[in-house]
Amino acid sequence: MAALARLLVIGFVVLTVIYVSLSIYSRSVRRRKLQEWWEEEGRPGELDTYTEEGLRDYEGSLRRKLIWGVYIVPVAVVALIIYLTNFR
Repeated sequence: MAALARLLVIGFVVLTVIYVSLSIYSRSVRRRKLQEWWEEEGRPGELDTYTEEGLRDYEGSLRRKLIWGVYIVPVAVVALIIYLTNFR
């Protein structure tokens, strides 16, 4: 039982680090693209306002929600491996 608890705690910490890193990276990529689009569109308005509005839209996007797969996929795979090892 202690091994399972250790696996869960270490796994959660590792997945959290991956999730935070991936979120920061994804947000920086979106910010860079918004700045490029701002220049291509002829610089409408202020850059900061344009970027912040775009990032607000990004917060509700599907891509942002898919990052939660960092937690879901590994847990599902480990659960499947445990099931197949013990009950088949």
